[in-house]
Amino acid sequence: MSHDQEKAEIEFGQLEGAKSQYSDVVDDEFDEQEGKKIIRRIDRRLVTLVGVLYCISLMDRTNLSAAAVAGMNTELKLIDDRYSIVTLVFFVTYIVFQPPSTVLIRKVGPRIFLSTITLAWGAVMIGFGFSPSYQVLLALRLVLGIFEAGYFPGCVYLLSTWFTRYEMGRRYAVFYLVGCFASACSGILAFGLMQMDGLAGLSGWRWIFIIEGVLTCLLASLGYWLLVDFPDSKRKSWNFLNDRERAWVIRRVNADRGDVEIPKFELSRFLRGGMDLRVWGYGLIAFCSNTLTYSLAYFLPLILYTNLGFSRGVSLCLVAPPYAFAAIYMYIMGSLGDRYHLRGPIIIGNMVIALIGLPILGWHTSNGVRYFGSFLVTAGATGNIPGSLAYQANNIRGQWKRAFTSALWVVFASIGGIAGSLVFRSQDAATGYKPGLWACIACCLFAIILVLLLDFSFYLDNKKADRGEKELETQDDDAQPGFRYTY
Repeated sequence: MSHDQEKAEIEFGQLEGAKSQYSDVVDDEFDEQEGKKIIRRIDRRLVTLVGVLYCISLMDRTNLSAAAVAGMNTELKLIDDRYSIVTLVFFVTYIVFQPPSTVLIRKVGPRIFLSTITLAWGAVMIGFGFSPSYQVLLALRLVLGIFEAGYFPGCVYLLSTWFTRYEMGRRYAVFYLVGCFASACSGILAFGLMQMDGLAGLSGWRWIFIIEGVLTCLLASLGYWLLVDFPDSKRKSWNFLNDRERAWVIRRVNADRGDVEIPKFELSRFLRGGMDLRVWGYGLIAFCSNTLTYSLAYFLPLILYTNLGFSRGVSLCLVAPPYAFAAIYMYIMGSLGDRYHLRGPIIIGNMVIALIGLPILGWHTSNGVRYFGSFLVTAGATGNIPGSLAYQANNIRGQWKRAFTSALWVVFASIGGIAGSLVFRSQDAATGYKPGLWACIACCLFAIILVLLLDFSFYLDNKKADRGEKELETQDDDAQPGFRYTY
C-alpha cells in the first residue's frame, strides 16, 4: 500500500472519530461550495481584522526610526547608545508578559482581551508625543511592551484554532502581509505627519506618535465589536457564524489534527510542551528571522539616510517599495507552502534570498544596487515570519502545547528584536554597518542548519510511524492516531 493511500485511510478514520463527538451535524449538512463560503467569511472577518490591528501594532512599535529621522534624536538628546537602548527596552517587558497571554486570551476571550490591550497601547503612543526627555521616553517604551506583549501570540494562537494545518501558511502570510503594508506605508505617513511641525507648538516627530496613537484607539473600539472568539467557545460573536456553522468548523479541524476540544488548564500540562526539544528549535528559527526583520524596521531608514546619502524625506519614502515587494513575495511563498504541503524548504529558500541581498546591501559600490539589495533582504526576512509560524503550527498537536509553543515562538522572536536593535550600531555607520550585516548573515546560516536538522528528525519519526513503531504527538489523553510531521 502506498504512503498516500495509508494517509487517506488515516484521515478518513479521523473524520469518523470526529463524527461521534458532533453527531448532531451530518456529513452532507454543507456542500463544498457552502463550506468554501464559510471559510471565506472567517477569512474576511478574522484574518483581515487581526491583520489590520497587527498592522497598527507594527507601526506603533517601529515608528521610532521615522521619529529619529524627523528630529527626535536631536530634541531628546539621544546621543551615544541611547537610541539603541530606547529600542531594546521595549522587549524586556514584551518578553516577560508574553507567556501568560495565551492563557489569558482563553480565559477572558479574544474580543475583550485583544481590544483592551490595543486601546491601552494606543494611549501610551499618544503619551510618546508629549515625552519631555529621554528618561520618560524610556519608561513609556517599557509600558508599551507590557500592553503589546499579548497581541501577537494571542492572534497566532487564535488563527491556528480556526484552520486546518495546510490552510495556515497562506493565512499567516495574509496576517503578516498587512503588517508589511504598515511597514511600507509608515515611512510615507511619517513624512506627511512631519509636515505638521510647529502646529500647536509641537515638533513634527511628536505628531507622528500622537496621530498614530489616536488611530490605534479608534481601531481598538472597532475590534471590540468585530473580533471573534474561539470556534469551541460558548461566548457569542456579533453577526458571525451560527452554531451549525461553528460545529462544521470544529469537525473539520478535529478531523485534521484532533485537538479542538481543550483540556482543563493545568500549569504542568502547559509547561509540558517545553519538554519537546523541537519546540525550542522553532523558537531559535523565530529568533534568527526576527533579528533580520527588526534590524530592517529600526535601521533601514537610518541606513538610507546616513549611509546611502538620501535626504530625510526621500529616506522615509524609500522604505515603502521593499516592503511592498516583500508582501507580494510572502503571499506567493505562503500559497506555495500550503499547496505543496511544504514548510522547511520555504524557510530555507527565504533565507537564501536574504543571504543574496545582504552582501549586495552592504558591499556593492553603487547606492542604487545597494538599495536593490534591501528588496531581497526584506523579502527573505519578512517571508520567514509566516513561514516559521506555519512550520511550528503544522508540527505540534494539543491545545496547551500549541499555546505554549506560540508563546515561546514570540519570546524568541522578541529576543531577536533585542538583537536587531543592537546589531546596527551608530558608531558603525561610517563602515556601512558591516558588523550588523555579518550578524544577519550568521542568523540566516543558523536558521538553515536548524531547519535541516528538524526536517531530518521529522523524516525519521514519520518513517517509524509509517511502520507502526510509534504514534506521534500523543501527549494528550484523547490524542487521535495517524499524525504526521510536515517537512
